[in-house]
Parts: sequence; structure tokens; C-alpha cells
Amino acid sequence: MPDLAPHHRTLLGRATIGDQLRRHARTQPDKVAFIAYGADGTRAQTTYSELDQRANRFAHLYTTRGIGRGGRIASMARNSVDVVAAYYGALKVGAGFTGVNPLYREAEISHQITHSRARLVLADAEFEKLVDAVLPEDAIQLAYGAELNRMLDAQPTTEPEVELDENDVALIVYTSGTEAAPKGVMIPHRNYLASTAPAWGWGLETGPKDTWLFVMPFHTIAGLGSMTSLTLMGATLVLPATVEPASALQIIGHEQVTVISQTPTFYVALSRQAEFGPDTVGQVRRCMTYGGQIPPQLIDAWAAATPDVVWGTYWGQSELSQLGTVGFFRKLEDIPDQDPSWIGKPVTHLEIKVVDAEGNDAEIGELLCRTPSAMLGYLDDPERTAETFRDGWVHTGDMVRIDADGNLFFYDRLKDMIKSGGMNVSSQEVERVVHSHPDVLRAAVVGMPDPYWSEAVTAFVIPQDGHGVTSEAIIAHCKEHLASYKVPKAVHIVEELPVDPQGKILKRQLRATPTT
Repeated sequence: MPDLAPHHRTLLGRATIGDQLRRHARTQPDKVAFIAYGADGTRAQTTYSELDQRANRFAHLYTTRGIGRGGRIASMARNSVDVVAAYYGALKVGAGFTGVNPLYREAEISHQITHSRARLVLADAEFEKLVDAVLPEDAIQLAYGAELNRMLDAQPTTEPEVELDENDVALIVYTSGTEAAPKGVMIPHRNYLASTAPAWGWGLETGPKDTWLFVMPFHTIAGLGSMTSLTLMGATLVLPATVEPASALQIIGHEQVTVISQTPTFYVALSRQAEFGPDTVGQVRRCMTYGGQIPPQLIDAWAAATPDVVWGTYWGQSELSQLGTVGFFRKLEDIPDQDPSWIGKPVTHLEIKVVDAEGNDAEIGELLCRTPSAMLGYLDDPERTAETFRDGWVHTGDMVRIDADGNLFFYDRLKDMIKSGGMNVSSQEVERVVHSHPDVLRAAVVGMPDPYWSEAVTAFVIPQDGHGVTSEAIIAHCKEHLASYKVPKAVHIVEELPVDPQGKILKRQLRATPTT
């Protein structure tokens, strides 16, 4: 090896996420990376060259504040190009980046900032006071906007000269914390370069020609992780100011969006708009979905609007740097066993096995994984890290069924299994049957505390527009297709279901819903 400066030596063969942005800026400088819409309807484009320069300005600003390799930066903001640039700037100086949920209140914000040891917190103006109220004494807050822009304009656009390593922490993604305090999942650069982004290319069939409608929030692994993979591959991402269905539908048509990735709830909302049809979604070629089952009526509605559309189902989790399994279909008949709980097969970098409670191979059991995309661990939480990393496998906490061909079918979260009258009931199985009723648009099933059954199987149902449906009709339908102990003891007809910012149904809120 020639006698090179340390920075030059590392650049020779370095593989970090920020390096790929620099390469895009050289090889496709004018390729549009982002199309962003403001709340007032304004539209702005950012090329890969412009994004790289903006990220470099953030990187130099961080170093002037004493933040470099091993440091931590937090951002509490709605999706914007500046958040992306702030993220890439952090990675370019070796700092870990964590996104804070804009819905959080003071105690939740305080926990994440303190736990992540963020030395600098970036926030939208609307969140400044919330952040300021809990900001640690040794941390700095900067607000996205005019003053920050002036600071950035004073910084150079050159690549920062920093020694980095592929095993440095890039992302710290916090879990939802449904059962305990949220866990900080530490993900290094290596995961995306060696495994996650390639799996997106081979498994999800994505590439630089794709234009994605991007509505996943940047504080989640679905949002921050997907954005990372898509920009690593040089795709174009469209950022709407809101996920309100009517405006999103207009943007899909105007920008000729070819790929959408969202929960079934979002696709349902789009399909219910008056303008939904070939003029708005006719060019969409792939609809990726996760976080719930697709109602059969939804597939029919989209097929009528865009006959060439292919649906993609995938499963993943933060502990695996997001992507785990994927499968494609056009209609329900294409799905193995016509089972809508199908989540495809493992991507190429993932090894799996399915085990029972004793650790023996099983047809139905917990899904265990190992992959180059496995997290480094939970930040400052060796006990829960050890609980997840047992016997050389990631214990996902998800129950699946596996068939002879290696297809995986999501059975339930371990914590969502219903214990009713001494029997185990899969909430997902009951939901599939409820969804098969022609008058049902959306449904969720949970176990409600019950003095006799321990947990009573309980369904919450949104009817199809213009369709009248009764609790008795749903129960009668379930009796035709389910064993008696799986049939809901109660069905509640509702106008909406509680969902998180991604559209995932919040079952913990349903369990706390008064039903009498």
C-alpha cells in the first residue's frame, strides 16, 4: 500500500452510506433524487449533486459544533429534503442519526434524546418549544428554516475528510415501545451496503428508473431505512406534504409515480377517492404493502384502475435493518394456498428457521433469522439484546407458518396471540375470515380481558361504503369458516380504526377501548 494520508487510504476501498451519495453526485449529478411538495402546493426538485452538496454543508456544520465520529444527532421533523441532507451529513462525519416521532410529547422526546445521547437536535419550528423544554444541558438545538440555511450557506460543499468504518453506527431506530420502553436499534453502515440495499434491488426489483411516492415517516425503519436503500440505488422519491388521500392521488398522477409502498389502510383510502382511476394511478406498476392484510375488494379496485399493477408483500423489522421476506402477485389466486397472510420467501441474504416453544423445527412457530443485516444490538440494553440474540439467531417475536416450498405466512405476533378458554387463537387468522365477508372493508381482531374466557376474541369492523352489516352477520360468517373457539365473542361496527403514522393498526388501543 503506498504511503497515503489516512483519509485517502480509507477512501480507496471504503464502504459507507455517504460514500454512495458522493458517487451518485459524480456519475449522475443531474438525476432527480427528490421531488418535494410544500403545504402550500409548491414543488421543488433536488438532484443527486445538489443533495450531496447540501449534505456536505451539514457535515461541516456538525464538525464546527464538535460532533464527529461516534457522535449522535437527532431530528424531530416532518419528511423533507433537508432531513435527508441532515441525515447524510451525519453519516459523512461518522455520527449516528435518530429520528424522533413528531407525535411525541415531552416525556417521550426526553427519553429518546437522552437515551441516544444526541449532542445536536434538529427540529421543525413547530417542535422547537417541545424540544427546548427537555433539551439536555450539553446538547444544542437548531431549527430547520432560514437561520439554519444561513449557517449552512457559510459552510463548504466539499467532502469532509473523516476516517470512517463500515461498522460505525449509522442509524439508531427506536421501536414502538408497545410493551416496555422503546429500544434503540443500532444499525451500522455495513448492513445497507452488504445486504439491505442489494436485497431491495434483487428482492423488491427496485432501481434508478423507479419513481416512488414516499410517505413513510423518517423516524421509522420503514421510512429512514427505505429512503436509505432507494437513494443508494439512485431512484427518485416524491415527498408529499401530507398523506391526505385526495392530494396524494393528484401527486401520483402528476409525477407519474410508478411505485407505492404503504400499509393496506393507505391503499384503501386512495381507492375511495372520487378521482381514483386510470388517470391518476394508471402508470403505477408496483404496490408494495406491509403491516396488515389486504382486503380482497381492494385488489379488485386497483386492478380495474391499473390492470398491469403487481402487488408486493413484504415483511421485515428494525432488528434486521428492515427487509426480510418478499413475494409478488397480481390476484389472490396467485398467492400460495390463496392465503392472504403470505409474506413471500426470504431475500437472498436471509437465513431462517421456524421453531416451536422448545426450539424444535416446526410448521408453525417463531421465525428465527440470521443475516448480514442483523443489528449491532439495542443501545445500552444488553439484557434485551441477549434475549433477541440467542443461539446465533435473531428471535423475531413473530409467529409464522412455513410450507414445503419455503413460503412463509404471517401467523401473528407472539404478543398478539389470543389466549381464550385455554386455547391459542391467531388474531390474523380470524381477521382473514372477517375480511372475506363482502360487506367488510377493514377489520382488526384482539383479545379483550374476560373473567370467563381470560381473553375474549373480539373484532372491530369498518363496513364497505354503502353496505349495511351487523355484528350478527359477521359472527354467523365466522361460524361457517372457523372452529367455535375462534369465533369472535363480540363484533363492534366502527367508522375507523386507530392507526400509527404509517397506517398500522394500533391493537393496544383497541384492547383499551371501552366496549360497553
